[in-house]
Amino acid sequence: MYHRIFAAFLFFGAIIGCVAETQSNKMSASMTNFAERTDTATFATGCFWCTEAIFEQLTGVLRVTSGYSGGKKPNPTYEEVSTGESGYAECVQVVYEPDKISYDELVKVFYEVHDPTSLNKQGADVGPQYRSAIFYHDAAQKEKAEYYRTELDKSGAYNKPIVTEIVPFARFYSAEDYHQDYYQNNKYSNPYCAMVIRPKLEKFQKVFAKKLKTAN
Repeated sequence: MYHRIFAAFLFFGAIIGCVAETQSNKMSASMTNFAERTDTATFATGCFWCTEAIFEQLTGVLRVTSGYSGGKKPNPTYEEVSTGESGYAECVQVVYEPDKISYDELVKVFYEVHDPTSLNKQGADVGPQYRSAIFYHDAAQKEKAEYYRTELDKSGAYNKPIVTEIVPFARFYSAEDYHQDYYQNNKYSNPYCAMVIRPKLEKFQKVFAKKLKTAN
């Protein structure tokens, strides 16, 4: 499945007052430059432990945060999201450098590493909190996300229609601290990491070997 989908993508083929003011201006310029050379993407592919472990390996990705998006109640907890009634999906927010990795490439990874034809279910994880979704941050992201969804459907890469939601980003809440860097912190102690996350990572690493941080 991985190589078939990847082939489809190939086909379709970013004095104190003066000192204080100067420092403030430098800081402002630095923050502006940082904002100009980074962008943000938000994806839901099921369990955010898996999604986070995958995206944080990509060259050009600066930060991946596990959290919740798609609902309305402020500050949802993991317990509330786990009921499947909150409207939120487990997702990750990815801060990346467009001059090193494009949004197109991130979308390709998104579609590659989960089953976008599975409605509210990924593996043994069942419920709307595990739905497939792209929360776009601007019109360009929306256009690209919809383009790849349409082209993948037409390509026959999957036996069923893609059910990925492509919806505007509204809000994102970081998950509790123990969810962050979950695989890295628990890969030797939690059987889920060995049985579910590690096999996904190994498949991902083979397909995207040239885009991994360790490859550079």
